[in-house]
Amino acid sequence: MLDIQSHHTDPDYSCAYVTLTIQTGLEGHGLTFTLGRGTEIVVQAIRTLSTLVVGQVLTDIYKDFGTFWRSLTSESQLRWIGPEKGVTHLATAAIINALWDLWGKLLKKPVWQLLADLEPEQLVSCIDFRYLTNVITKDEALELLRKGKQGKEERVNKLLDVGYPCYTTQAGWLGYSNEKIRDLAQKYLDLGFTAFKLKVGKNLYDDIKRLEFVRNIIGWEKTLMVDANQVWEVQEAIDWMAQLAQFKPLWIEEPTSPDDVLGHAQISKALKPLGIGVASGEMCCNRVLFKQFLQADAIQYCQIDSARIGGVNEILSVYLMAKKLGVKVCPHAGGVGLCEMVQHLQMWDYVALSGTSEGKYIEYIDQQHEHFVNPTIVENAHYLAPRTPGYNTTFKKDAVENYEYPNGKEWQNLFEKGVFSDPRKHKS
Repeated sequence: MLDIQSHHTDPDYSCAYVTLTIQTGLEGHGLTFTLGRGTEIVVQAIRTLSTLVVGQVLTDIYKDFGTFWRSLTSESQLRWIGPEKGVTHLATAAIINALWDLWGKLLKKPVWQLLADLEPEQLVSCIDFRYLTNVITKDEALELLRKGKQGKEERVNKLLDVGYPCYTTQAGWLGYSNEKIRDLAQKYLDLGFTAFKLKVGKNLYDDIKRLEFVRNIIGWEKTLMVDANQVWEVQEAIDWMAQLAQFKPLWIEEPTSPDDVLGHAQISKALKPLGIGVASGEMCCNRVLFKQFLQADAIQYCQIDSARIGGVNEILSVYLMAKKLGVKVCPHAGGVGLCEMVQHLQMWDYVALSGTSEGKYIEYIDQQHEHFVNPTIVENAHYLAPRTPGYNTTFKKDAVENYEYPNGKEWQNLFEKGVFSDPRKHKS
């Protein structure tokens, strides 16, 4: 993968990995995706937060999960370096994701089914509605969830039979030759994909040529999205996309700063007559920022990320707000474990909240799945519904032994060859 124009030009796909163990020996695993340097900071934040977790009674956590979630995100001293954003929130996500994996394993259910089987009152008790009530209240959430139960069994059966639709970014990275783009696009066409995403934003002329090239391969009946990875100013995004509108992109993803709500709203308003939506959210730091994006009609496609905000509990609140305000959720995925986790969230939304997958997709990138005990499975451009208990976040034993930094065998080989310097030799 090569993405020259992105702000993240040299990613070392990594994660901070959490294991929670109860007295019976059962383990829950959670993670938060990172890009290499900085992972050690997230790990330290997890260790700091662990004092609020170790020794807790698990049934007490699940009985009032929303209150426990707030205890992690609102600890009076740690909140000063938050609140609910940045490193501490990434760490919170890893812990919370591990708790959901553990809950699914205890009940012998995949997390999507666990969520779908919770009574509305139980599910709402998992959510902290603080700062959200001007958009959605607990009572409104309960009503949405009660309506979502209608036809649920039929949707579960369809999900188990067919799966959930996805799109691919596999052929869309900047820096690929035309030959490689053509081969990958044709490969995924042959695999049944009907939706493709390309990176844009480095050079307008090159973007026009690449989109024309890809359209000639996939045809005009297929869905095409584009992603700028935050590189434009607001007016630049509008002008650039006006030139790309001829290729009929469904959305432009992350056209500018991921924190600029009003900038996204301005872009959305300008591109609406061109039939282009705006997608964002993979770097949105908490539910309050999502609330503002949704309130301002700044995004037409809400891209939750399973590791970016505070885990499943907070993500549930974003789905509920999106449902109330009529915005489609299309999760971001592709990093370590992201596909494995977001499939559960989107499947729960389909069977128990929105009741539809029409015009909605999960992103799919075919990488890192080989490290998981129960990896994502995609067939005919659909995520197949997980059947095994938990959140699909458990690494294979050899993945940990080989790749744990800096002690893993693969790292030892690199240190010995002089490719990287062994950090253990340079501790002050």
